[in-house]
Amino acid sequence: MSVEIGSPAPDFTMPTDGGGEVSLSALRGKKVVLYFYPKDDTSGCTKQACGFRDNLPDFSGIDAVIIGVSKDSVASHDKFKKKYELPFTLASDQTAGVAEKYEVWKEKSMYGKKYMGIERSTFLIDGEGVIRGAWRKVKVDGHTEEVLKAAKAI
Repeated sequence: MSVEIGSPAPDFTMPTDGGGEVSLSALRGKKVVLYFYPKDDTSGCTKQACGFRDNLPDFSGIDAVIIGVSKDSVASHDKFKKKYELPFTLASDQTAGVAEKYEVWKEKSMYGKKYMGIERSTFLIDGEGVIRGAWRKVKVDGHTEEVLKAAKAI
């Protein structure tokens, strides 16, 4: 199954910050902004998370839920969330199973070394569980505003 605009979003259940759990099927009826990021408390990921944090009232106003996903542990998410006062759910995908379902688990390269990691990506899912927006290889600047604009249009 290919993950693209107009296709059903793969369901998932993941542990979250605060010892909770989130599943896509439980969010039916709401718009979901599902964003995948490489690592808690790194510069790009922090800037991205703070962008969603700062725009949360606008997302909430259109009944959209934001979920950030990385391979970091729940304990790491708890620290990251507290440090930057992030008011949305951070889900832990330690096995990269959900990242694989969404086709964002990719071979990356840093300093000539190849490794597997999460490609920064965002998916906008409507209340019926259909993907209405997909951004891959996300550049952080202006991204949150672009996602918000798309979310308002569905």
